[in-house]
Amino acid sequence: MDKRKMPAERAILVGIRHPRESSTDARESLFELERLVHTAGAIVVATTQQEIKKIEPSSYIGKGKLEEITALIAQTQADTVVFDEDLTPGQNRNLEKAFRCKVVDRTGLILDIFAQHAKSKEGKLQVELAQCIYFMPRLVGQWEHFGRLGGGIGTRGPGETQLEVDRRRTRERISRIKQQLEKVETARHLHRNKREGVPIPTVAMVGYTNAGKSTLMNQLTQAGVLVEDKLFATLDPTVRRLKLPAGRQVLLSDTVGFIRKLPHALVEAFKATFEEVRAADLLLHVIDCSYPTWRQQKEVVESVLQELGLQGKPVIEVYNKIDLLGASAANGHGVRISARTGQGVEELLTQIEDKLHADFRTFRVKIPYAKGDFLEWLYRVGEVQGREDEGDGVWMQVALSPDDAGRLRKER
Repeated sequence: MDKRKMPAERAILVGIRHPRESSTDARESLFELERLVHTAGAIVVATTQQEIKKIEPSSYIGKGKLEEITALIAQTQADTVVFDEDLTPGQNRNLEKAFRCKVVDRTGLILDIFAQHAKSKEGKLQVELAQCIYFMPRLVGQWEHFGRLGGGIGTRGPGETQLEVDRRRTRERISRIKQQLEKVETARHLHRNKREGVPIPTVAMVGYTNAGKSTLMNQLTQAGVLVEDKLFATLDPTVRRLKLPAGRQVLLSDTVGFIRKLPHALVEAFKATFEEVRAADLLLHVIDCSYPTWRQQKEVVESVLQELGLQGKPVIEVYNKIDLLGASAANGHGVRISARTGQGVEELLTQIEDKLHADFRTFRVKIPYAKGDFLEWLYRVGEVQGREDEGDGVWMQVALSPDDAGRLRKER
């Protein structure tokens, strides 16, 4: 078997500037597309952009741009054309016929990157589900050279066209994957329910892809999470314990990064992963403030959170990579850190503690020694501020959440 590495694909990038889009935003989107293509393992051999007032129904772009790209393919020996937009199945087919090479749209590119980076069984299932949803309408035309093998009664058996067979199998596969992912989500719900008796606050990191979430996870917990200067290097969520300054432990999770024009198929497929974010008590929005357009990236993340119904969650904005620009680079509300050097991390931990304990109340209560289990529970869920042994019990000064305070009142 020949194990030699396949040569990298040679890609031409096609950017689109829409009527109300600024030239800066259009350039930034095309630059991001270039980074995505590099992450996917291809080489960019040419880039072109077109301002359009109206989308061409059959090919998205006009005849003149089609001819220009065809000439570029011949000049650069490109074998792939990547569009910074989503194409309809018909547009994709027509463009491939015109260019006589592979055409990939933005969603197809992102799905390819996700497929490369998924490591866990759940991650692979989620990516496969997204791919099935994406490719289902694109099966048309892939079997145009196949004629109908039969018709009438029994056409759902051997008499199906290959297209119908593939569609049916894809639908069946989508159904099976959804069932498997539902089992994963049920297991997660059970796991969360078990934790209710021993409540541990959860903190979820969100942010634009490559903002430094994995580096911050390693800085805070020494988790040993893979850190790469690539888009979507982290796909499978990582959860680690984190000890706060006052001694209380929380669960910290690192989730998949967001990106502009996030494909709907991915949002649909990664519902189970986003449920972990939804269940969190606090979000850390990690922002790469060294990036020229960090404000736009911040807005993208906020928009996705809103789409997921998470806009009401408590959030700490974490302005990362200040070692590249200096502490005054970002003027937003939040904490400024360098996940790489550790600068500002102590302040971040303090803010996490303050946010999680914002609704805590302090109680002074005497617990009999006979209630050893209850005393142990107080140490586990509360922030013990003082202890004084006296007679048959112990006086405790402890800060508790509203839920835990309710249990304390019942026990007294």
